[in-house]
Amino acid sequence: MSRYKVSFPHLGNYYIPLEILFTEGLEVDYIIPPSVTKRTLELGTRYSPDAVCAPFKYTLGNFIETLELGANTLVQAGGVCRLGYYGELDEQILRDLGYDVKFVNFAKTRISKPSTFYDKFKEINPNLSLNRIAKILPLVLKMVEYIDEIEDYVRKNIGFEVEKGSFDSLHEEFLESLEKVRTKPELNNTYQKYLNLFKGIKLKKPKRPLMVGIVGEYYTIMEPFSNHYIEKELAQKGIVVDRWMNVSNSLLHRPVKKVREHIKNYAKYDMGATSMYTIDKTLEFAKKKYDGVIHVKSSGCTPEIDAMPVLQNISSDHKIPILYFSFDTQTSDTGIQTRLEAFYDMIIMRKEKDNE
Repeated sequence: MSRYKVSFPHLGNYYIPLEILFTEGLEVDYIIPPSVTKRTLELGTRYSPDAVCAPFKYTLGNFIETLELGANTLVQAGGVCRLGYYGELDEQILRDLGYDVKFVNFAKTRISKPSTFYDKFKEINPNLSLNRIAKILPLVLKMVEYIDEIEDYVRKNIGFEVEKGSFDSLHEEFLESLEKVRTKPELNNTYQKYLNLFKGIKLKKPKRPLMVGIVGEYYTIMEPFSNHYIEKELAQKGIVVDRWMNVSNSLLHRPVKKVREHIKNYAKYDMGATSMYTIDKTLEFAKKKYDGVIHVKSSGCTPEIDAMPVLQNISSDHKIPILYFSFDTQTSDTGIQTRLEAFYDMIIMRKEKDNE
């Protein structure tokens, strides 16, 4: 291994394929970032501008935690909203705090120009092997897809498990197994093994369960701590939770043309970031007669704020209730619980009325 000790902010369970990419592909040490906690948020909030969105505070706090663990090279992703500006601000704040760190900002890369990614990888390790990256990248991308597929199945079924804790314990075992995978055959075997095990978990699921779709801003929807584990709260009430937004769907497949066609009666222009997907999936959930939709975002997320009036139009046209959550550093668990309880009671009453 080289002297480079690299880290990337924590986001869901994607740290596993990221570790493989950096250790096996780029041949550098990878510092797995700590799971996001209250301390992460406290650190990020302490050193962030007041008006910046919550994901910035989480990622900054996470960077500081990885530096404490010995990281000396930090990687920041790009983005089509304010995320694209995170890198420069993160770097300036960390240098002002006295950290001597190499910062690699992927905001300057372009999907249409793959060579820009290679240039950034070279910043992480100037001696990297292009052949080695080309060999490991398909494994990493397929692992991301498998993680998303398994977690989608879990979200839709965990609320109906006969033996409580079955899904969580098997999911933890699945992730531990992925950490040992280094080849495509190993990955495929691991995925198939655990998919069968998940499908073998006994369920007590009604014929017409309550179904709620989750839409919203990229980071807050995928990092469970930042949305106060809202998906688990819903599942515990016996609800099928459907969340399309993940890395596979939004970055690897990117059905942009299909989305634009689908939402053309509600939105003519792309409002940025995840807004098109938010509108698209809300409309799809409405057409499929879901019992409700929950929209999550960080406070001040402009693209998602722009999408909200469109969601109101969809709600009015299709008679589907939408609950809006805007998360910031002061959001309380009690307030979330109260609103979720009221939303649950409402969709239960609506369903009972429809069944009369």
